[in-house]
Amino acid sequence: MSAHLFGHGNPDLETGKLQKIIQVLMDQVERGIDYQGHAYSLFQTAVVLEDKVRQRTETLETAFHELEDANRQLSIAKAQTDAAQTRLMEAVESISEGFIHFDRDDRLVLCNTKFLELWPGIADVAVPGASRKDLARWTLDSGLVVDADGQFCKWLRSRLHRRRKPRTSIVVALKTRQWLQIRERSTEDGGSVGIYTDISDIKLSETKRREQELREKSVLLQATLDNLAQGVSVFDKHLRLVAWNDRFKDLLDLPDNLVRQNVSFDEYLRFRALRGDYGEKGNDAVEARLEAVQNHISYQTEQVLTNGRVLEISRRPMPGGGFVTTYTDVTDRNEAADQLRDAKVHLERRVHARTAELSELNAQLRQEILERTRAEEAIRIAKAQAEEANISKTRFLAAASHDLLQPLNAARLFVTALSERNLSDKEGEIVAQIDGALKSVEGLLGALLDISRLDAGGIAVNAVDFSIDDLLHVLRHEYEPMAREAGLGLRVLPCHAVVRSDPGLLGRVLRNLLSNAIRYTPSGRVLLGCRWRNGRLRIEVCDTGVGIPEHHLGEIFEEFRQLGAPSHFQEKNFGLGLAIVQRIARTLDHPIEVTSTLGKGSNFRIEVPISSQPPQVEPRDSGYLDFDDAVAGSFVAVIENEETVLSGMRELLVGWGCEVVTANCASTGRHRFCETGRVPDLVIADFHIGDGPNGVEFIESIRGAHNHPTPAIIITADRSDGVMKLVQDRGLHLLQKPVKPAKLRALMSHLLI
Repeated sequence: MSAHLFGHGNPDLETGKLQKIIQVLMDQVERGIDYQGHAYSLFQTAVVLEDKVRQRTETLETAFHELEDANRQLSIAKAQTDAAQTRLMEAVESISEGFIHFDRDDRLVLCNTKFLELWPGIADVAVPGASRKDLARWTLDSGLVVDADGQFCKWLRSRLHRRRKPRTSIVVALKTRQWLQIRERSTEDGGSVGIYTDISDIKLSETKRREQELREKSVLLQATLDNLAQGVSVFDKHLRLVAWNDRFKDLLDLPDNLVRQNVSFDEYLRFRALRGDYGEKGNDAVEARLEAVQNHISYQTEQVLTNGRVLEISRRPMPGGGFVTTYTDVTDRNEAADQLRDAKVHLERRVHARTAELSELNAQLRQEILERTRAEEAIRIAKAQAEEANISKTRFLAAASHDLLQPLNAARLFVTALSERNLSDKEGEIVAQIDGALKSVEGLLGALLDISRLDAGGIAVNAVDFSIDDLLHVLRHEYEPMAREAGLGLRVLPCHAVVRSDPGLLGRVLRNLLSNAIRYTPSGRVLLGCRWRNGRLRIEVCDTGVGIPEHHLGEIFEEFRQLGAPSHFQEKNFGLGLAIVQRIARTLDHPIEVTSTLGKGSNFRIEVPISSQPPQVEPRDSGYLDFDDAVAGSFVAVIENEETVLSGMRELLVGWGCEVVTANCASTGRHRFCETGRVPDLVIADFHIGDGPNGVEFIESIRGAHNHPTPAIIITADRSDGVMKLVQDRGLHLLQKPVKPAKLRALMSHLLI
């Protein structure tokens, strides 16, 4: 028989069982004896029975010994299991966090004392074999979980769902003012373990920090509200008053007990309705306003209070709930409007009265009207003649620019050549005075030519998309030395907007405004910056200068208008800068405005359109390097049809150490240049050189004759866009007359290195 039939330990019981087995075997043998009862058969049976009993006895003894060994091993394993379980419980109890273990069927296996302490009263439920759902239900029924009030099913589903995906931790708030962080993970047998950490101290620290931040923000908000001229009230999403200023209380004449934290919007409305602010249907007005704020509807109206004050009320909902209401006292404005209406009525009455009188004069007026019509026709004809004369004058001045600039250019070249020679102090002073006079004439003539071209429509606008910051960067580097020389601070604020305009003309406007700001600011600073305004960019030039009287603001854009002596610089100012600014702004269709306070400074503003396209990147002119050694010793060919200018250019270049060959027309130039048998290092040509080819064509013929890309400069008084475009297209360099010798020398150095 199998050994597992025996019990553990009692020998008497086992012996009794053995005797019963023997008795059963004996009975079986006896029933096997034949019915004759022969003695031999009985003897044989006894022998067989004895042999079987002996065999069975030996088998039973072997099984008995094996059973004893198994019992002994079981006892050892049980002791080891008990020891391991004891060590496990000690380890679990030593954990500072709460610990709980569920098997694969979500039945409680064990938990530690810390877990029971974190959930007061759960010890009666948290017994081995209890289900996770029962424990979750107990936590809800106990009312300890803050977020689970009235949401049992939802909260329970969320907890069970997290049990199936226990990778993330959760934080639970208890009504005992504790916060628990719960982290769960699955075990290999399909169960799970959970760690419950008390993070109340961390939450308390965060709460204090958040409260401190809120207090600081509240102080800042209150300071802002208290400095507003309007009354302001702020109600939160629960329609409770959370912020206001004194102006709110004063405008509405509210009692102290109504203007306090957490006063409901309903209480505020009913107080005003009871006072009569909403008229006879106060209750209906209260309900309508409550419904409007609950539906997040904006509101703006004017309201007359019982004390006669008129308020403009504007209410706007906030994104997170609640709303802000502003109250503006418009009593004076409405009174002024009423006065205007009364004046209108009075005027209408007077008009009506005068109509009757005027009817009597109609006959006389008809004759006067006829005569006036004739006079107006004569005025119109005279005005047209005057406009035609003005246009003719402008065209003449623009067309005469070449002839006006030629002698001036020659004088400039001679003066520069003379100034670079060794002169006595007296002669040097005279040359300097001549040079200053020429600068003044150049400035005046240049301004007059610019105005004439603008009036005649001779300047084409090349509008492109470019970053305004590039222009601001250039202006800062140009005007910082000028401001520093004048003892002023210049600040240029960066701006990364992309605008659409003509960068050259816009830069001309800003340069004039900056020059004027520095000129008329005795001390202080000048600011150049940009603002966004109604979809456009407003560029502003502000200064702390002498300012402009308000009644003179309309005159500053007139030609030759100067309202005061400049505080810096001694050169002559002709009062044409702002006239040019106004004409360029009109040409660009960029509105320009000015405000000023006498003795405090001025603010000039020009608005440019914002572009939605990326800027058109153009290579910047890096400037000309001043390598004087490259000019000296160079072979330069000059062609100019004006003898005085040609002589002045020759004197200037010879003074710089150049070898010069000159000609006054294309045919003479080709002959003389070929006679030298040398290729010029540089060609300087006027654009208009008499009959025949122009300067650009002449330069190309020289290059073709020598089969060499000789560097070349075009110098001209013709400022038309066609000439500029032709020179740029042919890859030549252009200088305008009158030529500035320093600029000419820098460009020559750049081309000859």
